Amino acid sequence: MVKQKKVTTIPASRTRFTSTPITEKKKRRVAGYARVSTDHDDQFTSYEAQIDYYTTYIKSRDDWEFVKVYTDEGISGTGIRKRLGFQSMIEDALNGKIDLIITKSVSRFARNTVDSLTTIRKLKENGVECYFEKENIWTFDGKGELLITIMSSLAQEESRSISENCTWGQRKRFADGKVTVPFKRFLGYDRGPNGELVVNPEEAETVRRIYRLFLQGMTYNGIASQLTSYGIKTPGGKDKWNVSTVKSILSNEKYKGDALLQKTYISDYLTKKPKVNEGEIPQYYVEGDHEAIIPPETFDMAQREMERRGRGRNYHSGVHAFSSRIRCGQCGSFYGSKAWTSNSKYRKTIWRCNHKYDGDSRCSTHALTDDDVKTTFLSAANKLLETKTEVIANGQEMLSLLLNTDELESERDRLIEEAQIVADAVQQNITENARTALDQTDYQKRYDELSARYDKLKERIDELDGKIHETQSRKAGVEDFLDAFEKTPDSLTEFSIDAFNSLVDHLTVYGRDDIRFTFRNGQEIKA
Repeated sequence: MVKQKKVTTIPASRTRFTSTPITEKKKRRVAGYARVSTDHDDQFTSYEAQIDYYTTYIKSRDDWEFVKVYTDEGISGTGIRKRLGFQSMIEDALNGKIDLIITKSVSRFARNTVDSLTTIRKLKENGVECYFEKENIWTFDGKGELLITIMSSLAQEESRSISENCTWGQRKRFADGKVTVPFKRFLGYDRGPNGELVVNPEEAETVRRIYRLFLQGMTYNGIASQLTSYGIKTPGGKDKWNVSTVKSILSNEKYKGDALLQKTYISDYLTKKPKVNEGEIPQYYVEGDHEAIIPPETFDMAQREMERRGRGRNYHSGVHAFSSRIRCGQCGSFYGSKAWTSNSKYRKTIWRCNHKYDGDSRCSTHALTDDDVKTTFLSAANKLLETKTEVIANGQEMLSLLLNTDELESERDRLIEEAQIVADAVQQNITENARTALDQTDYQKRYDELSARYDKLKERIDELDGKIHETQSRKAGVEDFLDAFEKTPDSLTEFSIDAFNSLVDHLTVYGRDDIRFTFRNGQEIKA
């Protein structure tokens, strides 16, 4: 005979999640959470209403103790990193200051499914419950997590849809040529009555100074240091300028009146991190959109100068107008400024090959003073000015014949079209193989042939692009030279830094009596 088992039920004496005695009549510490995703006036009313509602609602319950209403205004719900009110609430809850969190809906709590579930589970482990009014979900309920997963997914999908609609609207504005800029951090322009760019005269002068100093040979760091020492504020309102800010101003096409739109884009609607547009989506270039601060020809000259300056053995110094302009005729390195007898009253600055004492073989080229450079420049420039009419005529002929890129551009455009046809054939070949049982040997052979043909075309296109770019840069340099040379008097009697910068590419020192100036039109004159 089997002995019958006796089972005695021992009732629970503590709550499952808070571990407090069931009979204990302790008030639950309750907090509310309110969030609106925009700072528009119509949302402000909703924001204030949520705070007032939760404050009144929690205080009306005798079994609840009001903690506070945590808020986030004008913050998206797709992430929690920037939601300081939300983070503060979770921190207080995990530190045992809150027992229950009440919010309007799952989407107000978080639109990111992962963030929502992770946070709720963490709170649950620490005995903190959440209540979502709209969906009537209590997280301590057995089916609460399933419902939250479903509702969070729906909220996340809604956020994705909203993001796509906003992105479409923004790109449509770009396609229509409507320019938007962050005016609070944009030096030189103010927002006009209709949102257009209007020149700020005082700030515009700072922009012009940056371009002027740069084209006179000063480095990015030198410009930043000068602006800082003069107490000029950065675009962000800070006292100290840095190299990246100066470079950004020098390369921003908006200062010549144009606008390149969609330089960056948001690749993930959840993280909302901007990514530099490297060709993934279309860009739009708007010419003549607004009043220019920098003349287009000056802006283009600055771009060529930025490209010309490079690192390595011939790294641009730019602490002086003659920096990176004087070359050693023996080793090809730049001359740098050096101080002689720096601790005496006879102190003077000279220019000497930067690599004069490198290695076993020393350069024998002579040092120069500032006056040497100025005097020899006047000598070489006046020699060139003696044939001014001929130089201008030869320069214009060079522009029309030697520096013409029409044939190169025509060949490049034809090859681009051919490359597109080959690329389409490659894709068609892949698609056909995926849908039809082809002989794989024949398929691979055709694929390899098309790929090799495309690679060859691409190589030639890149080669042509390089030649076109190089020729156009030379052409622009000659145009700049001819324009400045035509405006130069027929004879120079005193040194001018503007004339030096606009006419001279560099000078090369071969010996004390052998200094040759290479002008921007490529012509070399011995001083």
